[in-house]
Amino acid sequence: MESKIEVLSTVKIQHGPDLYKIVDALNRTLKEKDLMFGLALDQEDKNKAIFTIYRT
Repeated sequence: MESKIEVLSTVKIQHGPDLYKIVDALNRTLKEKDLMFGLALDQEDKNKAIFTIYRT
């Protein structure tokens, strides 16, 4: 069985030490709605993070 992940939205935001807690809460709360959230450090600007919303 193949799983398809669709990117719904991506935004670059200011990085903060507790930002991962928001992403974790969203993932735990909305996984039943087939939504997944990701957070990555921007490779070009380490003060920015890239927040992505996926549909699974």
